[in-house]
Amino acid sequence: MKRLLLAVLLLAAPATLAAEPPLRAQRQMVVSAHPLASEAGLAMLRAGGSAADAVVAVQMVLSVVEPHASGLGGGALALHWDAATRSLAHLEGLSAAPAAATAALVRDKDGSTLGTATVARSGRSVGVPGAVALVAELHARHGRLPWATLMAPAIAAAEQGFPVPPYLHQVLRQRAGDLARRPDLRALYLDAEGQPLAAGATLRNPAQAAALRMIGALGARALHDGPLAAAVLAAAAAPPVPTLLTAADLAGYRVRDRAPVCTVAFGRRICGAAPPSSGGVAVLQMLAMLERLGIAREAPEGAAAAHLFLEASRLAAADRRRWVGDPDFVQVPPDGLLDPAYVATRAALVTGGRAMAEATAGDPPRRHGALPPSAVPIAEAATSHVSVVDGAGNAIAFTTTNNLNFGADLVAAGFSLNNAMTNFAVNPGTATAPAQNRMQGGKRPATTMAPTIVLGADGAPEIVLGAGGGARIIDAVAMALVEMLAWNRTPGEAVARPRIGAQAVAVEIERNSAAAPLAEALRAMGHEPRLVDISTGLQILRRDTRGLEGAADPRRDGAARGD
Repeated sequence: MKRLLLAVLLLAAPATLAAEPPLRAQRQMVVSAHPLASEAGLAMLRAGGSAADAVVAVQMVLSVVEPHASGLGGGALALHWDAATRSLAHLEGLSAAPAAATAALVRDKDGSTLGTATVARSGRSVGVPGAVALVAELHARHGRLPWATLMAPAIAAAEQGFPVPPYLHQVLRQRAGDLARRPDLRALYLDAEGQPLAAGATLRNPAQAAALRMIGALGARALHDGPLAAAVLAAAAAPPVPTLLTAADLAGYRVRDRAPVCTVAFGRRICGAAPPSSGGVAVLQMLAMLERLGIAREAPEGAAAAHLFLEASRLAAADRRRWVGDPDFVQVPPDGLLDPAYVATRAALVTGGRAMAEATAGDPPRRHGALPPSAVPIAEAATSHVSVVDGAGNAIAFTTTNNLNFGADLVAAGFSLNNAMTNFAVNPGTATAPAQNRMQGGKRPATTMAPTIVLGADGAPEIVLGAGGGARIIDAVAMALVEMLAWNRTPGEAVARPRIGAQAVAVEIERNSAAAPLAEALRAMGHEPRLVDISTGLQILRRDTRGLEGAADPRRDGAARGD
């Protein structure tokens, strides 16, 4: 087994690494944001491991090779289909606020205001990480291989090094000035002259290799009440705004079991992550609206289809911002938001030829009053998605994040720390009209992550997908499902589809894409589209009569692996 894993990792990735063409397989498959991660997951499946084993190995490798997006210091969501019991479970491992959290990230302990930009990249923005706890829980319930074995590919990548892929190099170029001011990040990702490591340069991370060995020996407790907990607290205590995290926060963290949210659209039962994920509800709400609006009858590349999609996106965005928070702290109405009668009233607001002047939140059944947060632009976020189906038919949709690229710009034992606390509402509201997503001790912030599983006619997973990219995750996942379910497109066609959407407040069209010429027609309908770069990390796995097909987003460095 060890020889096999080392052989997998020692296959040098080419300097021109990019997302690969769609792949077909018969029995089992892994789709992730990096070939080494997908190969590690497939190696576990070939060794007799389950989908859960594969996801553990993939997450650990991604922590090394895609350090900006996710890893040991982040949070995650998972949908798990158990083929034996034919049941779908949802595990939530989002980063949690420290017990001593203030009412809002920009509000200090003494009531003074903190600078938004400063606090967003500081220890104060670090939440209790949950990704390792989540994959450990998946392994405890469904794993077959020894836990320590699952660390081996990531340890090999960290110690022996791997070629810097193009997308990581792009992120390093964008963040180089900030990284240069942080000695730990500078030492890992910039060269002696302070320039980003070139694409193809070898990147090694021996400190993270040591951390992975500790996790392999001690399990998730290494991060929560073991030797790595002290490293997390020390790193997060650094200036400019020290953390409020304590050892008790880390030790007290628990993964949550949540009931998935599901709806029926385009002849399929589609299930996603429950609140505090706002992404799951928003994707399902958009699909239900778009089916009612008849998007399947529109030309896929036309302005009419784009108009319907953008209006549905605007309405779903207004609802998720208004109503979604952590259900352990506030009453959240996911059933009401997906109620067919309510969806019909929302869809009725969309006309065929003219954009709404303003998309406001609705008044769903089973609601609870709260202050709607101010709509603020969402920065391009990190986040990574993994889709897995094993030979027994078990499936996992797993989305994992540091929140923004490189999270809080802090490193502990070689891995990045999240800045998930930036996902809480900027305006916490008042005592009589609080925001659903206001920051509170122990609370999990709302997230746009949207791991999704579509069940086919036989009741088993047909499509397993998810994406990265902050608020744009929702639009990417929803459009991919429209592509495949309404327009009969393949996974490869769906991942390559030009991105459009309105979840990041403004109406957006991917710059230099085939959709860019739609801007003029959409303006004539009353939209105000912006042409922007959109870097989603959409990963899709689909089962059909010929087996499995997997496709990774060409905007990043992903790959599908299977047999």
